[in-house]
Amino acid sequence: MERKFIPLIPIAVFMFVLLQTPDALPAQPVPVALSSEQDHARMMKLLNIQTLRRWADWDPASPHAANFDESKANEHLNTLPDVLVMANGDRVKTQTDWWQRRRPELVALFEREIYGRVPDNVPEVTWKVLSIDDDKVGDLPVIRKKLSGKVDNSAYPLIDVDIELTLTLPAKTPGEVPVLLALSVNEAFWEMFRQRMSEEQFNAMHSQAQQWKHQVVKKGWAYAELIATSVQADDGAGLTRGIIGLVNKGQPRDPGDWGALRAWAWGASRALDYFDTDKHVDADRVAVHGHSRYGKAALVAMAFDRRFAAAYISSSGEAGAKLWRRNFGEQVGNIAGSGEYHWMAGNFLKYAGPLSVDDLPVDAHQLIALCAPRPVFIGAGNRGDEWVDPKGMFLAALHADPVYRLLGAKPIEQQRFPPVETALTEGELAFRQHNEGHTPAPNWEIFLTFVDRYF
Repeated sequence: MERKFIPLIPIAVFMFVLLQTPDALPAQPVPVALSSEQDHARMMKLLNIQTLRRWADWDPASPHAANFDESKANEHLNTLPDVLVMANGDRVKTQTDWWQRRRPELVALFEREIYGRVPDNVPEVTWKVLSIDDDKVGDLPVIRKKLSGKVDNSAYPLIDVDIELTLTLPAKTPGEVPVLLALSVNEAFWEMFRQRMSEEQFNAMHSQAQQWKHQVVKKGWAYAELIATSVQADDGAGLTRGIIGLVNKGQPRDPGDWGALRAWAWGASRALDYFDTDKHVDADRVAVHGHSRYGKAALVAMAFDRRFAAAYISSSGEAGAKLWRRNFGEQVGNIAGSGEYHWMAGNFLKYAGPLSVDDLPVDAHQLIALCAPRPVFIGAGNRGDEWVDPKGMFLAALHADPVYRLLGAKPIEQQRFPPVETALTEGELAFRQHNEGHTPAPNWEIFLTFVDRYF
């Protein structure tokens, strides 16, 4: 019988190629596609929650209308946890007690029950300068750097995350300059507003929204804009994508996983990483700013990342600087509903049923206290900004006072809620309610004067 000769080299090559091909690796799970409503229902089932309490309505004729009556606002404040009393009942007496015991305890509670925990295996971000252009902000010459932060997705190539960041510097910088980092929106957001308004209305709103940039550059400082939704989408359907989905390999969250607010704050921290490498930036003098939902995220960033030097938190309301327990404007049920739950950890849903706001182990004053002793400016509007409860934010800052005092900082200078347009800026905790609506613009000049003491 004739023997056939089989060459050994091609077999060896074939085996080598086979071992190197992706097919030899376990198949990657495809990202799960769920609507916000479907994912919200899934999380409720995981937590064994049958129903949630009804959210507060804007409509005053609704049986579930939000409360705007000050006489009914503070009924739950008798359960407000003491910022300086630990879970075992021990009282914080020294700065060491705060840094080594109470602060870590509060961080753990906020991570588990409110905003979620950033996983240990979040991949690295590599920053790339896409372009450097000469430009002007009003009449001031500037240098604008457009950057992209590529998140390493080698462990799960099916999801890309590219963080969008723009850094604008004064054209002539004698050395390292402070930076105002704003959590911002993309052009699609502005285009949505353009279609809803007349050209005159849009130009007026857009112009007001951009004025702060001129004020910053005029001081010789830089500003940066981080597009928050390039980090994580602002809806529940996006939770299996973005940075949260990338870490979870496209699968839905567990109840303790981070939500969008914590993800946006994580993105702000990655921008801070980049600033530390830019020779024109003083990374020790970076203030973080956000308005409305991004005000919530900016406060979370300030609380969890001690590298931020200051913060301007504008109209952040519930889930931000407003006391959860204060029954005024937006309530826990609004944040726990299918439209906004994605901002939070899944565990947060418990406090809209079966638990109540009185069962929360923490409140907003303790989130503000995590920022101590660094300067924090809390602002809001008046006409049309009642939903975010300006007084509730002032009271939260007031209840954070003991930690600022303990750490040698000067707190808010008066105990009573101030009249509109009154700036309380003498201490490291500052507050002002302007007389316009839901906008940060009227408080920018006051904030910049406030933070100039530190920058």
